[in-house]
Amino acid sequence: MDIAKLRRVVVEGPIGVGKTTLARRLAEHLNADLLLEAPEANPFLERFYRDAGRYALPTQLSFLFQRLRQLADINVDLLQRPVVSDFLLDKDPLFARLTLDDDEFVLYQQVYAGLRAQAGAPDLVVYLQASTDSLLARINRRGLPMETAINEPYLRALADSYGSYFHHYDAAPLLMINTEHLNPVDSDDDFRLFMSRIESMRGQREFFNLAQ
Repeated sequence: MDIAKLRRVVVEGPIGVGKTTLARRLAEHLNADLLLEAPEANPFLERFYRDAGRYALPTQLSFLFQRLRQLADINVDLLQRPVVSDFLLDKDPLFARLTLDDDEFVLYQQVYAGLRAQAGAPDLVVYLQASTDSLLARINRRGLPMETAINEPYLRALADSYGSYFHHYDAAPLLMINTEHLNPVDSDDDFRLFMSRIESMRGQREFFNLAQ
């Protein structure tokens, strides 16, 4: 894969896997613009973690509209620099199916279906994986107040949903990375290894596990 030709790269993965930090480092390396989720700007998120049943729908819709506004501000074909983001709009229904009841999900699908066409496919998706125990440890280590109510069953279900989603994902080239033994955020050697793996990609989807 010719890195110089990448115009839009997405780094994805469950809460705590390190996608935002890696997106920042990748954007700096590529001299790219950075497009990040802003969970602190979602007025419902902290309430959702305390009472998911009550606040799931407004939280989900708030994130959906936020992501659409961000994507509407970019036109990759007209940009002088590439764009790196830490969210993929196409996976938005993953959270919705996990958190909404059936009637709410039907309503969400109607809204999503009418809006998703505004987002095009990226040139590369990097999907980061980690065990639930590792995700919990990383979440506890960073100590964000709004994340204190995240529990192990929810995080496990979320990680499983991510795994299932990206197992079938084929809308863009996909590099899946097991981060249990690879730290491209804090290790320069691992970051160089990560970049070389992107450059060596020849297929539509590849899996990178340093333990293998």
